[in-house]
Amino acid sequence: MALIPLTIPPGVYRSGTELQSAGRWYDVNLVRWTEGAMEPVGGWEARAISPLTGKARSLLTWKTNGNVRLMAIGTSSKLYAVTQSNTLVDITPTGFTAGSDDASTGAGYGIGTYSGGYYGTPRPDTGSVTPATTWSLDTWGEYLVGCSTSDGKLYEWQLDYSTPTVAQQITNAPINNIGCLVTAERSLFALGASGDGRKVAWSDLEDNTVWTPSSTNLAGSIDLQTSGRIITAKRVRGQNLIITDIDAHVLTYVGQPFVYQAEIAGRACGAASANCVAVLDNAAVWMGQKGFHIYDGYVKPLPCEVYDYVFNNININQISKVYAVNNSQYNEVWWFYPSAASNENDSYVVWDYVEQHWTIGTLARTAGTDRSVFRNPIMIGTDGLIYDHEVGVNYSGALPYAESGPVQIGNGDNIMYVNELIPDERNQGGVTATFKTRYYPNDDETSYGPYSLTNPTSVRFNGRQVKMRVTTTSPPTDWRVGTQRLNAIAGGRR
Repeated sequence: MALIPLTIPPGVYRSGTELQSAGRWYDVNLVRWTEGAMEPVGGWEARAISPLTGKARSLLTWKTNGNVRLMAIGTSSKLYAVTQSNTLVDITPTGFTAGSDDASTGAGYGIGTYSGGYYGTPRPDTGSVTPATTWSLDTWGEYLVGCSTSDGKLYEWQLDYSTPTVAQQITNAPINNIGCLVTAERSLFALGASGDGRKVAWSDLEDNTVWTPSSTNLAGSIDLQTSGRIITAKRVRGQNLIITDIDAHVLTYVGQPFVYQAEIAGRACGAASANCVAVLDNAAVWMGQKGFHIYDGYVKPLPCEVYDYVFNNININQISKVYAVNNSQYNEVWWFYPSAASNENDSYVVWDYVEQHWTIGTLARTAGTDRSVFRNPIMIGTDGLIYDHEVGVNYSGALPYAESGPVQIGNGDNIMYVNELIPDERNQGGVTATFKTRYYPNDDETSYGPYSLTNPTSVRFNGRQVKMRVTTTSPPTDWRVGTQRLNAIAGGRR
């Protein structure tokens, strides 16, 4: 007899055929790896706050000068402030132009000439997509500033949440913008200013009501040299990263007379959505239309081992809803996106930027933020509820699981008979194990289990290759799984 270790490295490989994922994890949900061992992600619990009106597309948390913790949430039709005591305050500006929860396309059913093509042949790329309404939110000192893509005005809210007083339009600021950003020098950027998708305008330093350039201020504007249109912007490494739907630029403060200077940072690296960028300590990462990118001084493609799975499983017409969240406690960036079968975010892909691996899963979240002024990451569900994450082991009825690709246990024409599993598990009994065997890659699959794990666990199956699936028990508990071992006996030919 021989003990065969199922040594499966961290992360998911999901490109090409199932056999190409041999010896790797292939299908997982709500799990992560820490120092090589697999464990469930933390659970979540809803805050005692009424559901939001409209789908949330931006979430910001900050502290006031008086050490009061706040969060701001922008939806398709509202702007909210939430106090640390879970009081929801509607601060939607008077006269605000509400938008849409969903993107709309001009190349759908009813567009074009009837019978003007062959059944089953894709239409040419002639239509345009109007993105779902999103917000960009930032802080001007302790005050909140924001801009919605449906409204285009720049607003400021000066913390009057007890009255309440709604956010007010910033005096003299341009209109018809797509977003905003506060720079490290305390200038307010208007992105896509005045309806020009390539223009960045900025206020005077320390005064967001002065926008007309003169010899006595540092207000100004610049048109990016791009064939695209601005999608989003972030502060990174002392610079301002501006990403269009085609390329990326950096605006650097240079003082008078030009104030900000623009240069190209990368090409063919456009952003998928206004909120698809996560900022790390010294870099920014984002999802594009067909890949991931990282900026750490210059833009590079980010290799992804689940590329095929993600980009063959995304609703490209609703890609404007993609939302990135940095979960710094676990060195992860989460991107929530709508799968091909959904119009709303129902799936996620995660990159571990320290251990350099990827994972996937399903979770319906439209916006989120890293833990900072609040103890845990905060995310908002498609149900309009606000959730604290990485809390306990409640998964709203879901059970974390992981299934490997095929692992070869028999050589040549020989098969192996397995009669025992030696588990490697902290808090033994937290998961069950199921095995799926085949004799050939395209052969019918036979399933054995699930087995409740004891030390050792009696099992009975045979084959040349085996897949292992571990599933959280119900009710779920915390667990960690390392290298499982199979006790196998060599058999004859099939």
